[in-house]
Amino acid sequence: MPCRSTPEGVSAVSERVLYSACLLGVRCAFDGCDRRAKLPRGFPAAGEIPVPVCPEQLGGLPTPRVPAEIIGGTGFDVLDGSAGVFSRKGRDVTDAFLRGAREAVRVARITGCERAVLAEGSPSCGTDWHYDGSFSGRRVRGPGTTAAALVRAGLEVAAPKEVPGSAGKNEPSRTRS
Repeated sequence: MPCRSTPEGVSAVSERVLYSACLLGVRCAFDGCDRRAKLPRGFPAAGEIPVPVCPEQLGGLPTPRVPAEIIGGTGFDVLDGSAGVFSRKGRDVTDAFLRGAREAVRVARITGCERAVLAEGSPSCGTDWHYDGSFSGRRVRGPGTTAAALVRAGLEVAAPKEVPGSAGKNEPSRTRS
């Protein structure tokens, strides 16, 4: 007989939402730390079942790892083969970022996620901006590789400050290719 009760803390109407694992406290960011401080109070929201992913780990990169940035465009350009992702030491890590993006899309499909809350600024998860590839802290508009892949797969992607009801009160971005 199937279980008819709802587990404690889970709404009867729950939605699976893909999250950057670092936002949920997993120590998977490039520096071996988490990014939980970037997640506003009250996240994950009531009724959300967070599905954590770290595309860079899914792509085979270690933690900690040398910082990497997109050179020559946005995550969409990386997906299309006209830009790349390189570490601060000059190593081409594009294949690992593409592999991680594909796996994140796969996880979203397997778990039924239609939305993603991602860590802004990352060459994987940045939703509206990432660093310009000079390793100087300069930002450029455009999504990271995984955010772009998720958008192409039909998911709505947003940074935590852009999610309705969060501290920023902004509508989620709907980055399109």
